[in-house]
Amino acid sequence: MANVSKQYFILFLFLFLISVGNVFPQDIPPKILVVTAHPDDDALFAGANYKIIHDLKGTVDLALITNGEGGYKYSTLAEDYYGIELTIEDTGRKYLPEIRKKELEAGGAIIGIRNYFYFDQKDNRYITTENIREILDSNVWDLDYIRSKLKDILIKEKYDFVFIMTPTEGTHAHHSSSAILALQTIQSLDEGARPIVLAGSGSSLSDTVKNIYKGLKGFPITNVSDTIPFQFDRTQKFGFREVLDYKIIVNWLIAEHKSQGTMQLGMNRGDIENYWYLDINPESGKIKTQELFDKLKINYYPKKEYD
Repeated sequence: MANVSKQYFILFLFLFLISVGNVFPQDIPPKILVVTAHPDDDALFAGANYKIIHDLKGTVDLALITNGEGGYKYSTLAEDYYGIELTIEDTGRKYLPEIRKKELEAGGAIIGIRNYFYFDQKDNRYITTENIREILDSNVWDLDYIRSKLKDILIKEKYDFVFIMTPTEGTHAHHSSSAILALQTIQSLDEGARPIVLAGSGSSLSDTVKNIYKGLKGFPITNVSDTIPFQFDRTQKFGFREVLDYKIIVNWLIAEHKSQGTMQLGMNRGDIENYWYLDINPESGKIKTQELFDKLKINYYPKKEYD
């Protein structure tokens, strides 16, 4: 009799565990930190971030290194909108940090960004990556503060992935510097506590020459051995008659960055978000990364028919 009771108990426990598994699925929603240099750099990752949040029920936070004050040269159209002569350098540097934070958070509300970490470093001027040492070997930014604060955030939040801007020659040194500082910080963590870090870049479906990223010369921490990146296709179709795509969401976000006139020129540009798997990551992390991007290819919207 005792054996029969034990068998019923085991059966009951088995059925209970199955039911719990159906209520609480095995998949744990991904947790992402995006590290950017300027308030409008968030557009680079907007398609994937939107789908991670809305379809995968994940979490995305954003760490912003500079205060964006250097964007005053492109604020001509925003002067009437905000009623401030933002293209005068002193005026622009005074008001743009707060304006651009509000623009960032307005765009982030569309995407679903959970939290913002502001580092408020000076956006001194446009510098090409060839002159990156102007940032990394000077007192323009408080480098120790950035690394320390970023490390505290990473330890506390335990992200699965960190998205950075791809450090490349000829681009803004702030982009490359923010990425390198993030990589240095991640490298300082215990191996078991490190998130997977992916470097983001954009491309178009019509590109005839495929750019292969191998890293930034002189900075081996940025090296990439894999010649094929993980990708998020903004042009994937969904909705009634499959006419909608994720470029629409990116356009909504871009429209919020009104103080930066050149941002609006990016409307409808960039079909693909490339995510390069850096060598700093363990080989084993590729499986987890592939699983994420496989899920991002799935159309989660229910099909609806109309008369």
